[in-house]
Amino acid sequence: MTPNNFSTLRDLLRYAVTRFNTAKLFFGHGSSNALDEAAYLILHTLKLPLDKLDPFLDARLLPDEVDAVLRVIEQRATERIPAAYITGEAWLGGYRFYVDQRVIVPRSFIAELIPDQFSPWVSDPESITGILELCTGSGCLPIMLADAFPNAQVDAVDISTDALAVARRNVEEYALQDRITLIESDLYANVPSKQYDLIVTNPPYVNSGSIGKLPEEYRREPQIALAGGADGMDLVRKIVAGASERLAKHGILMVEIGNERAHAEAAFPDLELTWLSTSAGDDMVFLLTADQLK
Repeated sequence: MTPNNFSTLRDLLRYAVTRFNTAKLFFGHGSSNALDEAAYLILHTLKLPLDKLDPFLDARLLPDEVDAVLRVIEQRATERIPAAYITGEAWLGGYRFYVDQRVIVPRSFIAELIPDQFSPWVSDPESITGILELCTGSGCLPIMLADAFPNAQVDAVDISTDALAVARRNVEEYALQDRITLIESDLYANVPSKQYDLIVTNPPYVNSGSIGKLPEEYRREPQIALAGGADGMDLVRKIVAGASERLAKHGILMVEIGNERAHAEAAFPDLELTWLSTSAGDDMVFLLTADQLK
């Protein structure tokens, strides 16, 4: 294929969409369709503003620029690597995070609830001084939490040293080293024995029956960050069990469990889980109060 086949960004965009749709790629890591994914990858590769496609559509590209874009399109289509791993970045709630294959690509419905400071469940955001975030991965949620709750110290926990290395890079990029403490720990094991106003977590929750059916793009991610055991609730059970002694008197536990609502309700039949509304409906994130857990 010679570079002469393509001269403009518009040519490459059309080609990429066809290539991605022909390859039946899965889009669940930032973009939801082939056009958005193609536009993002092309703009990023050409170092153009990610939100301005139109002015550049008919710009003529240099042969080496065409080659660079074609390499990225081919990598995405044949290796089925999530776009974030190709570009080394992911966006969540307007925040940019560094990512690589040591962490899952940031995506969380809890992230939608942070800008509103968990209203109405948190009545006075200024009074939140301690937050524990479990299974932090890239460190995306603690960074957003530190912004939303200006008086809070955030302890962010992960069992993976690899993930914590990525999280450290993101914490440093946002200059939050004095607000966020990264802790290598199997859930609560190495966490300071103090009480927190909020415990927030987006743990591995995919049940073993679903793991094998995940699109190949998800299998490119660290499986330790996805697999939640037979019913997806292995870690969630431990998190709920340990939360009562870690929560302050008026504290709140917030847990993201994706499509596993039925499994969550079966796992905690004696608890009245409060389900929070997100863009995906009312069954992705549940909340429990310290009172309930006592």
